[in-house]
Amino acid sequence: MNASPPTVSPDPASPRLAGNLPLWNPEVDDALIVREIRNETADVKTFVLAPKDPCLFRYAPGQFLTLDLDIGGESVNRCYTIASAPTRPHTLAITVKRVPHGPVSNFLHDHVKVGSVLRAVGPMGDFSCLIQGTPAQTPDRAPKYLFLSGGSGITPLMSMARTFHDLGEARDIVFVHAARSPADIIFRAELELMARNQPSFRFAPVCEADSAFEPWHGLRGRLNLGLLHHVAPDYAQREIFVCGPSPFMAAVREMLKDAGFDMARHHEESFDFAELAKAEPEVAAEVIGAEALEAVERALEAPAVTTYTVEFIKQKRTIECRSDMFVLDAARRAGVRLPSSCSKGLCGTCKSKLIDGTVDMKHGGGIRQREIDAGMALLCCSKPTSNLVVDR
Repeated sequence: MNASPPTVSPDPASPRLAGNLPLWNPEVDDALIVREIRNETADVKTFVLAPKDPCLFRYAPGQFLTLDLDIGGESVNRCYTIASAPTRPHTLAITVKRVPHGPVSNFLHDHVKVGSVLRAVGPMGDFSCLIQGTPAQTPDRAPKYLFLSGGSGITPLMSMARTFHDLGEARDIVFVHAARSPADIIFRAELELMARNQPSFRFAPVCEADSAFEPWHGLRGRLNLGLLHHVAPDYAQREIFVCGPSPFMAAVREMLKDAGFDMARHHEESFDFAELAKAEPEVAAEVIGAEALEAVERALEAPAVTTYTVEFIKQKRTIECRSDMFVLDAARRAGVRLPSSCSKGLCGTCKSKLIDGTVDMKHGGGIRQREIDAGMALLCCSKPTSNLVVDR
């Protein structure tokens, strides 16, 4: 008599591994479930996200995601670079450093748990070594790479490194990461593993000080030209990608310029998006590019056009805005501080409710159609067509 075969229960993960899964579409369902939370350092956490219904993420390594969070009853948008690799499309991960008094990072660290639901839009952005048409993808322009990161600015470069590693592409990469101490080196073990797996991948962490229980015997101090010559003597032949706090990126930019580096092969990304809300126009031009600000200057030189009033009810401020100026630019010039980042209609950080009035908005994907229908607008890419009342 033959025994009956054992009963096998289906693995709950199996539907997520089906070969015909659709792509994630935030226009249809923008909810992402927190599947896992990893402690990277004492003040850095990684949040692994997945859609409720099985589907796949598609993005270029280095792109970012915009979270739409409800904090204290108020909607807050914040951008985070994707740290995971598109070669593992079933989940997506963001890595967040706790910022003292930072409302969003502290909310994520203290209140978001496994099973929490986060709403998001994206992925977006053009900071990537693998976006079609960028100089970095032209083989004769990018035989070798140099990644320079500071603090949690490591995330987009980590996404790029993970992608090459997963694909088994032994690219010639020197990855230099600046940290306060060895305990603050994000993804240290994984980067060291990549270096062991691929001899053409070199990881060079630089620390300013020892940790409490770990003296540092590696490269010490801050990134400078002498140190760069030591870790990548052929840096002038490499495509350079930089991400970190604004002072870090500014210092790298000036160092490379002074060394005569071809800045057409230098690529940088804003690290702290919220920081741009405080930036003066001169600083913003360095970080987001001068095109938007030059457009403002051209608008100011144009013949007289209609001028409208813009009332920010929460700030109890009313300003004037010409019909050929973006509302965000007019607000900045009037000293009104508003959350913003990309200034290109991509990230959604400046999304605001129009209580009254109309605008001409040409966005880059940072707002959903249903939000537009509900009276929301991106102030960075909206020009007034009437007097406005804004819920800010």
